[in-house]
Amino acid sequence: MSKIKPSQGAPYARIMGVGGYRPTRVVPNEVILETIDSSDEWIRSRSGIATRHWASAEETVAAMSVEASGKAIADAGITPSQIGAVIVSTVSHFKQTPAIATEIAHKVGAGKPAAFDISAGCAGFGYGLTLAKGMIVEGSAQYVLVIGVERLSDLTDLNDRATAFLFGDGAGAVIVGPSKVPAIGPTVWGSEGDKADTIKQTVAWDTFHAERPEKFPAITQEGQAVFRWAVFEMAKVAQQALDAAGIAPEDLDVFIPHQANMRIIDSMVKTLKLPEHVTVARDVETTGNTSAASIPLAMERLLATGQAKSGDTALVIGFGAGLVYAATVVTLP
Repeated sequence: MSKIKPSQGAPYARIMGVGGYRPTRVVPNEVILETIDSSDEWIRSRSGIATRHWASAEETVAAMSVEASGKAIADAGITPSQIGAVIVSTVSHFKQTPAIATEIAHKVGAGKPAAFDISAGCAGFGYGLTLAKGMIVEGSAQYVLVIGVERLSDLTDLNDRATAFLFGDGAGAVIVGPSKVPAIGPTVWGSEGDKADTIKQTVAWDTFHAERPEKFPAITQEGQAVFRWAVFEMAKVAQQALDAAGIAPEDLDVFIPHQANMRIIDSMVKTLKLPEHVTVARDVETTGNTSAASIPLAMERLLATGQAKSGDTALVIGFGAGLVYAATVVTLP
């Protein structure tokens, strides 16, 4: 018989606060057209993107995260010292070690929490949310700061007609804490490693050298393959998350998918047969694809603009490089 004392956690977990940060520089499609042979009409018709935000030298991964985290902490009504863990999802922190989460934890005044990074691409926020939920219920933390942050402008090849217009920068953060009622549903997540090459970095860090003539590593993707996978396979995953939470499409108030592409979002809405009353996040139009940051950024904007309200039931789903995905139903803070 085990002598280990059972953990004493909360019965459930919930999102208690949300915050976002978008870089000050707004980049219209006209700037992208300086380096690729395309048109504003083509970019909008293929992606729905009109503008995106690009970070300055001062708007680092850490700096953007700290700004977003401060807003989330204030929105949750807790103090930084109450945070027991910091989880950061990013693919654009260029140091293999140490994790950027430790620096962010220190700068937000969180004391000595557990702090680590995860790399799950555009599904990273969902992964982090699920880990945080487990920590709260298991009892290893009372409050967890989950951050999705990217500076994808650093990894964008501006001469690549397929991807130059897609990516933006930004940070989104949430505080996850205890709840007496279910407020974060079961997560449906997974990976399809046989498709790993459809979204990838062009050059591995260990083969790159500053003196070589190769371009700096950038993100590339097979657009059509990703589109088909996202539209057809991710709609199934979203439905599984609804089923797992015992929620029907008509019970939803809000749908917050990864802001990859407007056509993907619209196709998923159609495939899921979401009712007209469901508010759909379309932050991609002015923010671009910010990978792990896109869901919390979109969530923050919906709440700030009144398009969504506290207590609403929302389906969130992220998907991307790996290929990986994560979907769950949450109650908005």
